[in-house]
This record gives sequence, C-alpha cells and structure tokens, in this order.
Amino acid sequence: MLDEDEAAALDALLVGRAVEPVYQPIVDLVGGDVVGVEALIRGPADGPFTRPDAMFAAARRVGRLAELDMLCRGRAVEEAFSAGMRGPLALFVNVEPLTVATELVPFTATSDLAERGVRVVAELTERDLTADPARLFSFADQVRAHGFHVALDDVGAHPASLALMPFLRPEVVKLDLRLVHARPGPEVAEIMSAVAAYAEHSEALVLAEGVETRDHLATARSLGATLGQGWWFGPAQPAQAILPGLRAPRLVPPWRRPAARVPRGSPFATVARVRTPRRATAPLLLSVSRFLERQAAEMGELAVVVAAFQRASSFTGDERRRYSDLARSAAFVGVLGVGMPAEPEPGVRGADLAAGDPVCREWDIAVIGPHFAAALVARDLDDPTGPAGADPDRAFDYVLTHDRPLVLDVARSLLARTVPQAGRDTVGSPDSPVRVVSVGES
Repeated sequence: MLDEDEAAALDALLVGRAVEPVYQPIVDLVGGDVVGVEALIRGPADGPFTRPDAMFAAARRVGRLAELDMLCRGRAVEEAFSAGMRGPLALFVNVEPLTVATELVPFTATSDLAERGVRVVAELTERDLTADPARLFSFADQVRAHGFHVALDDVGAHPASLALMPFLRPEVVKLDLRLVHARPGPEVAEIMSAVAAYAEHSEALVLAEGVETRDHLATARSLGATLGQGWWFGPAQPAQAILPGLRAPRLVPPWRRPAARVPRGSPFATVARVRTPRRATAPLLLSVSRFLERQAAEMGELAVVVAAFQRASSFTGDERRRYSDLARSAAFVGVLGVGMPAEPEPGVRGADLAAGDPVCREWDIAVIGPHFAAALVARDLDDPTGPAGADPDRAFDYVLTHDRPLVLDVARSLLARTVPQAGRDTVGSPDSPVRVVSVGES
C-alpha cells in the first residue's frame, strides 16, 4: 500500500492527467533517416513520481495500473497529433502487459493519426509475458484487427521473450540494450541466433535499443538490427521540439503482418487438413511423446511445451514428475484435460477442458524452440473415458509434424485454452472480451 502523501499524489496525477510524453527518434541504420519515434512518459517534476518506474509501481500496488496505462497512451497520441505527426512515420507506444485483460486497451484516439498515415505500434515488454499468454496473444490479434502493429520490447532480457516470441508474432523485435553494450559471448550468441531465426521466418524488423556510441552502432548492425534507437541519434524531446521537423524517410521499413489468428478448434483437424494421418496404438505415441519431452528438456529455458492429456486422470504420477522437471527449466509448460487444475504441479500451467471441447478426444503435444518445432496430434478412436496410455491396444489416428507454422498453430490453439498464472496481478475475467476504447468513452 501507499502512504497518504503518495496516494494523494497518485490521485492528483491521474485526475489532472499530469504526465508528459517525450519522443525519441527511431532511425534506419542503413540510410540514417528517422522512420519513427517512441513515446516515453515523464512524471511531474516535483513529488514522488518523477521517475516513471516509481509511478507505475505505485499504480500497480493500488490496482490503478490500467488507468495509468491508458492515460499515458492517450497523452502520447494526443501530443503526437497536436504536433502534426504524419505518415509514413511510426509511433511506438508502450502497453503494460498486465492491463491487457481490461477494456482499457490498447489505444486511445488514434483514428486521426491513422488518417494521416501514421503507423501505430503497441510495444509490449517481456515482463509477465508468461503470466497469461492466451490473453496476450488474443490481445495482439485484436490490435492487428484494428490496423495497428505489435513490437516486443527488451528481447534478450529474459528467456521467456525468446521462447514466446513466435507465438506473439511481433512485427518488430526490440533488442535489449544490454546486448548492444555487452561483450560477445555464448549468451549473446544464443540470443542473436534465436532472433535471427525468428526474423528469417517472419520477416520482422529488428531494432537495437541503447545505441549511444559509434561502437554501439557497429554492434547493433552486427547483431542484425536494421533500426536503432538511443542517444547517438538524439535524446527524447517534447512533441513540439521534434515532430514538426521530421520528414518522410527515403526508405520506409517493410512492415509484414502475420497471417490469420490462432485456430480455435481441434489441433488434430488443423493438421489433418494438410497432412495425411496414420494409425497407431498407444505405446508408439507414448514413445514419441517422451521423445519430444526430451527434446524440450535439452532446449531448457528456450522451450515451450504444451500437451493435452484428455482428462486430469491421465496426468498420472509419472507424467507429473516429468512435467514438473520440465517446468523447472522451460519458459512455459502447459497441460490440458477435463478436470485439470490450474496448477497441477509447481510451475505447470493447467487448463480444465469443457466436456464438448474437441481436444477431449485428442492426445496432443507441441514443443517449440528457436531452432526446433514438433507436434504430435492424435485422435482417439476408442472409448475416451479411460487413461490414454493405459491400454496398449488402444488405437489413434495421428500426425507427427515438424512443419514450424503447423506446430505453432497447434501450440497456439492449445495455449489459447490455458488460464492465467495463479496469484499474478492480472485484471478482468478470463472470458471477458478485449475491446478498443476511445478517449472519453466509458
């Protein structure tokens, strides 16, 4: 909780809309043109919230994070519009991941900027990315449906950002400034390789933050970045000091939108539409499943594992031990089944399937890493009420695929059924829709 003075200062800040956006240039590393700006927020010059991190931490502690987040986005857009910002420049605005469950997302009053051709980019940090990935991915889909783009910030600061990057599918990958400042080593090489693999598959733009010196600029280019941001290109300034003087870049970055939204139906049906199923009994599928689990274990903190066990009773002691072990190293481990608790083992995310869900008749597992992707999807041909692996003669139609887009479809479909991490400060009902709200709308 906040003391009385802090609470009063926060209330006055929110009521008085006392935050000021400043804008830092984002530059094309090849031609040197400014191609966009990021809106950064500054608190009041006096009082306890001069530093933005203190302001957001206080709002989080008293449940007003979404309110503050919406205020900051609104002010960023208003000031950019008032200063005459025009396309094809891009405006990056930060979105707090924990606010995506509310109706106060993702932007406010952007239609006028969009009419001027400005590309608005929702910038999400990797912080709390795994707390509720299903809602975050849904949020990203709806952002794009309204014509905006998605950027993932601080990539490399935490393994989860690398592991879940292919699921969020950002059009811009922002490298954490520590990569630009660090000496080359195994960790930098691992992050560089993961980002390069994602960018190659998705044609995403790679942006390096923290470029402050000529050496940083050279490092950013070496890391594969085509865009840069930092003091080398100029400080963050108020809108009227920077935006009116910006001209259209000679070369506009190629903005690539990801394909369709996550499939919501049967993972088996999704794959079987493009791959011919085979038939097998439970022992073979069990062997394949355990092989994929071992692959995930070898990838460690860059792995995402999600599996459907039909029902909680199939998630037995042996499976519990294996998935508990995986959860200690992998970025995300999820299991689904009828009656599955929200956290069947520490660190393992659960999802209770509805009785009519087609996944109830399936034995599915998807494993994704930066350089590995595989999914086993199987449809039960026998009585679906007993444990899937208990009867050695039990028959399934199945497909094993290493086609990365297909595997991602399977994993996203399963992840969409998972629930938020217990005890995290997410807001809103898991079933509530995400809606774009304009300034003044309640």
